[in-house]
Amino acid sequence: MRTVLSPIFLLVSLTCIANSAPVSEVDLKNLQADFQEQRMIRLMKNPILSSGKVWFQPPNKFRREVKGNSPSLTVSDGRQLWIYYPNFKSAERYPLGKGSPLDSTVAAINSSLNLEDVENNFQISAAKIENGYELRLMPRAAAMKRVFQKLALRINDQLRVESTDMLLPNGDRIVTTYSDQTHGPVPASMFEFTPPAGTEISTPLGR
Repeated sequence: MRTVLSPIFLLVSLTCIANSAPVSEVDLKNLQADFQEQRMIRLMKNPILSSGKVWFQPPNKFRREVKGNSPSLTVSDGRQLWIYYPNFKSAERYPLGKGSPLDSTVAAINSSLNLEDVENNFQISAAKIENGYELRLMPRAAAMKRVFQKLALRINDQLRVESTDMLLPNGDRIVTTYSDQTHGPVPASMFEFTPPAGTEISTPLGR
């Protein structure tokens, strides 16, 4: 379960970006952005660094490509979520819907990050900073508290999220910086995944 929470954190960040972007509802269906990420793990001296590109289509379709020496691919079509590790020729499959253990978490994220109802779901503090704003969100609901303790967002003057800083329940932090956000057509195939021949597939949640 711990492995799949990373894409859930990604969904939190992507939803925040989409909801704050000053574009039409139709355009929000095609969010793309580059990212750089630092993971500060309490038991490790140095942070884990990664970078790549993400695509997002509300409410739960996304693709995350991590580059570098430890590449990975995470893809969700809303029905199932895949995490593929090309160096190891292995993939993990997590079903969504039909009573999946992940359903309540995903549903909590989608409902809580609807900015029209954000004050009912979060304790919020905001501050004006140079060239933008900083928002700090602390979840009220127990389901969201199991996902993260606190989420800080830096938003520029164009109301685009530039970075997120997420404090996890175990004290670890994930800091992600976004750039080159665009809203263009994205083929449906981007949210689909077929394991390459010879891939070892596991289903950690047992379904």
